[in-house]
Amino acid sequence: MEVKIKNILILCIFALLPFFAEAQCAMCRAVLESETDQSAAKGINDGILYLMVFPYLLIGGIGYFIYRSRKKSKSS
Repeated sequence: MEVKIKNILILCIFALLPFFAEAQCAMCRAVLESETDQSAAKGINDGILYLMVFPYLLIGGIGYFIYRSRKKSKSS
């Protein structure tokens, strides 16, 4: 039971991590810092973070299916 709570806590921390990340490349940062409107910079940063999530979801899903298939074959 204790391991399950620990795993849920780690998952929650990783789920909230993108809210604290700044994912702009050096070129995007230089262009957006020169602008006076900070809402454009925030929008670009959010867009980069959203695009960054999908590869991790795909790899995580593939890893889960591999884990599940190996676990099922070991129990048989």
